[in-house]
Amino acid sequence: MKAIIQDVYGSADVLELRDVDKPVAGEDEVLVRVRAAGVDQGVWHLMAGLPYLARIIGYGLRKPKDGIRGRAVAGQVEAVGRNVAGFRPGDEVFGTCEGSFAEYVCAKEKLLARKPRNLSFEQAAAVPISAGTALQGLRDSGQVQPGQEVLVIGAAGGVGTYAVQLAKAFGAHVTGVCSTAKVELVSSIGADHVIDYTREDFAAAGKRYDLILDIAGNRPLSVLRRALAPKGTLVVVGGEAGGRWAGGLDRVLRAAALSLFVGQKLRGLASVERQVDLEFLTTLIEDGRIRPVIDKTVTLAEAPAAIEYVHEGRARGKVVVTI
Repeated sequence: MKAIIQDVYGSADVLELRDVDKPVAGEDEVLVRVRAAGVDQGVWHLMAGLPYLARIIGYGLRKPKDGIRGRAVAGQVEAVGRNVAGFRPGDEVFGTCEGSFAEYVCAKEKLLARKPRNLSFEQAAAVPISAGTALQGLRDSGQVQPGQEVLVIGAAGGVGTYAVQLAKAFGAHVTGVCSTAKVELVSSIGADHVIDYTREDFAAAGKRYDLILDIAGNRPLSVLRRALAPKGTLVVVGGEAGGRWAGGLDRVLRAAALSLFVGQKLRGLASVERQVDLEFLTTLIEDGRIRPVIDKTVTLAEAPAAIEYVHEGRARGKVVVTI
């Protein structure tokens, strides 16, 4: 089968389209014929081996432990392991795994769910990681409530486009922050107000928010706190400016430490991939309350360039690899 492979850490130049053996499902696994795979920021980090902490915690010190890139997946069940009871060959599924930039992949049963009926494979592949992250940031870490004022920083990206829609679905009043070129998009997905950060400083405007979701940002905590209500909650979702060793983790740790001494709740998000969240998201999608926003689809051979495109912050919504 064809797959996007890397032997060493580095830029997109280390990725190659190669022929590799088709995998075989283990006892608790599902073999999926991949039809589409989402491109997420995390794919870049695993490709580059950054921050170094990711290597230490198990992704491989000197080279990737798993050489096939890609994590979000949508496709059809080809075969199931003997302990798998929830799926059978032919089922259309979506979820997460290791190595989705390939024609076939093995995924754990507990990380898959049935594909939403009203989505294509391409749309479904755009959901698992980004929508799951937004859901856990708002509902679990942020404990969003109806009527709250919610600020989503990075509202036009993969996680942000879901965060805006989910916050609205939970009954919040939503303000999105993005660049000039993306204002219309953020407004079109339901934001009540959109701030163009190139023209307006949300922290200097005087408005306070009950919940701020800061997605892969680099603003100091002091700036974010100025826009946060005295008893409000800040959820830090990743970060791209924390250095080669810790990445965004240093800002998360500083937020947690500072939260012990102030009235505001300052939290970092460590999202966990769960079947129950995929099923919850499916309900919202099939009810028409949220939808994937796809910037573009690319071929498997174009996946390396797509990873860089997403990492550079150019995507409006999601980028998907079709296979």
